[in-house]
Formats: sequence, structure tokens, C-alpha cells
Amino acid sequence: GFVWDSTVVFVSQFLFFGFGWLFFMRQLFKNYEVHQVMVQLAFSVTFALSCTMFELIIFEIVGALEPSSRYFHWKLGLYMTLSTLIVFLPLYISYLLVGSSRFATNLNRRTVFTLSSAIWLVFIYLFWKIGDPFPILSPKHGILSIEQAISRVGVIGVTVMAVLSGFGAVNCPYTYMTYFMRHVTDSDIQSMERKLLQTIDMTLNKKKRLSLIERDELTSKSAPKSGGISRVWSMLSGSGRSGENKTVLQQDISALEELGHQLFLELVDLHSMRDRMLYSRTLQGMYFNVVGHFFSLYCISKICICTINILFNRVGKTDPVTRGIEITVKYFGIEFDVKFWSQYVSFLLVGIIIVTSIRGLLITLTKFFYAISSSKSSNIIVLVLAEIMGMYFVSSVLLMRMNMPVEYREIVTVVLGELEFSFYHRWFDVIFLVSALSSIGFLYLAHKQSPEKDVT
Repeated sequence: GFVWDSTVVFVSQFLFFGFGWLFFMRQLFKNYEVHQVMVQLAFSVTFALSCTMFELIIFEIVGALEPSSRYFHWKLGLYMTLSTLIVFLPLYISYLLVGSSRFATNLNRRTVFTLSSAIWLVFIYLFWKIGDPFPILSPKHGILSIEQAISRVGVIGVTVMAVLSGFGAVNCPYTYMTYFMRHVTDSDIQSMERKLLQTIDMTLNKKKRLSLIERDELTSKSAPKSGGISRVWSMLSGSGRSGENKTVLQQDISALEELGHQLFLELVDLHSMRDRMLYSRTLQGMYFNVVGHFFSLYCISKICICTINILFNRVGKTDPVTRGIEITVKYFGIEFDVKFWSQYVSFLLVGIIIVTSIRGLLITLTKFFYAISSSKSSNIIVLVLAEIMGMYFVSSVLLMRMNMPVEYREIVTVVLGELEFSFYHRWFDVIFLVSALSSIGFLYLAHKQSPEKDVT
């Protein structure tokens, strides 16, 4: 009954919440002190609500729970997700931004909350204006309908998803394939290490000379108060350094420190490339090399398909699984229950998409967090990543609808409302194409310039 179905959903949400909590502690914040438990709660709740939508899609395909129970939890989860993404997270981010600013030290809590609310209202205005240029829903919907919120969240989420997918489709084969790896030898690394050590020695020598000049200046200032012998000794000891210009030394030190920084980064790059070469010779590395070739074919085919879809304004009507089975059955001329088997193959495909989407997004969020976070900004960045994660998963449901057989799309259509689903697929194709081509251009320039960095 409804009570048992609700228990299943709530227990699974608790498990999703626990996984999000552990991921937060073991991955994102393992090198930072957790300053606010509310940040951890916000991230874990957003992750749990996002995973619940994927769980309900699986339940829809396998027929688990009663239809009325699934509909109730669809609505409940969707309203909670939208409230979190549009109200709670932006307001909390605004509050932390204002609270961590310099001028907020002399403000009371009420003033901080007022300023935070003003920033949130600006966000709501910009969020609302996002939907104006796009044909994302039917004009009959009211201004406060759930479709208004989902449609705008979908635009942002689909854009993020397409950018990540386009870059990933290009970067994955570039990373895994041995063809794109630079050849690095031990002599290259040793030569770079010698250059770095020489630069460090030159920097230390310059700093010593600068320190001696500054010491001589202090000694010369106190010389009139001392005896004549002390003044003579000070003049003799500083005569060798009097010709050196302090400003020139400081400029030389600054230039050498910058050179040392660049040499260090190049040395790290050489070590990383050598590790990749050694890894590529292992069984796992050979496997990923083969995977990289498959991904390169996928990237080329996906770019071609997106180009065709954009040029001919084409959006698929049948899910890929059913269409693929129908073509296979027709080609071989065998009797086959397409409707029966498409259900289970769709279940498998959707399950793979869900797992890979969650895993890929979490890996991306972790890398992004480590790249830009600091002890002061880490809480705000986590909340921004939680906002992106929630919009990403809502958009995944929008796009995943096309991978489901027609009979299972109905509940998704009813719950999400009368949206222009075809628009989101066309928008994904456009952004994916732009992202993939931009990534190809960027990686081509980076790869073309990389031999110039090689140490000979």
C-alpha cells in the first residue's frame, strides 16, 4: 500500500543522503575543516533528492510501487528539489557571500539577512529572464506554475550538461590514447631538474646580496653615533657592494622567482607525462587506450548526429532501444517481442546512464572543487556545486525521457508538465556541438605547443 511504498522511498532517500554525506566528508572536504554543518546538510539533501528522481524512473520502468504512490513521490520530490534549487541554496549562498565580506564585520544579523534577500531577489529576476528568449513551455501556463520553474532550471541544467558532455567526449580520448602522449625520457626530467636547481641557487644568491645591502644601509645610518674605527670598517666592508643597485636586484629576484615557478610547473608536467607513459604500458593502460579509440569514434559520430539534427531540425520520436531492436528484427527477419524486450533493455540502458551520470558528475565536481577552493571560499563553492548538481540531474530527467519507451514517458510528461521537450534536445545538440568543437580547438593548440616545452 501507500505506507509501504513511502517507506521504501524514504529509506532509499536516507541511504542516498548518507552516501552524499560520506562523499562530502571523504572527498570534497577531506583536506578542509568543516566550518558549517548546514553546508554539509544542504549538499547531502540536494544529492538525495536528485538520486530519488532517478530511482523513480527505474521504478517506473520495472513497475515497482503503486502508480498513485509513484505519482505522489514524483510531485513531492520535484517540489522539494525546486524549492531547494530556487529558494534555499541561492538564499544561503547570498547569506554566506554577505557574511564573509569585509564590510559585514560591523553589521548585525538582520542587516546581513536583508542584504542577502536583496541579492536573492536579483537572482530570481535573472533566473526568470532566462526563460524569455526560449520557447520552453506552453503559453497557457500561469506565472506561478511548476512548469515555469522546471523549464528555466532545465535550460541551465541542459547547458551545463551539454558543455560537460562536449568537453568530456573530446578530452577522454585525448587523455587515454597513447597517440597524444608526449615522449618524455629520464634525461629530459634530469635536465629540467638541473635548470630548476640553478634558478633556485641564483635566486638565493641574489637574495643574500640584497640582504647584505640592506644590512649595510642600516649600519651606515647608525655610523655617526659610533666611533671613527667603526665608520672606517663599515665603509671598507660595504665598498664592494656599493656599486650594486638595490632596485635592480629586487627586479632580478622577482624575475628569477617567476622563472622558477614556470620551471617547476614544467617539471611537474614532465613527471605527469612520464607516469602516463608508464601507465599506458600496463594492461589497464592498454585497455584505456582501446577505450579512447572507441570514444574518439563516439565523439565523431555524436558531432555528425548533432550537426544533422541542427541542420534538419530533427528530434527522435522513438527511444533508441526500441528503434534499434526494430531495425535488427526487420533486418534479420526473425520473430521477436519488441515491446517486451525493449522494457528490459531500456531498464539496463537507463540504469547505465544514471550510474555513469552520477559518477561522472561527482568526479567532475571533485576536480573542480580542488582546483578553485580555499579554506575561506570552500563552503560557498560547495553550495554552488550543489546548485549545479541539482539542475544537472533535473535536466537529465528531461533528456532521459527520450530514452524511455513511449508507455513509460507518460508519467514523466504528466509530472514535469507540458514542456517543449523537443527544444531541450535541440538546445543540447547546439551546446554540445559548440563545446566539442571548442574543446578540439583548445586541445589542438595545447598539443601543438607542447613539443616546444620539451627539454632537449
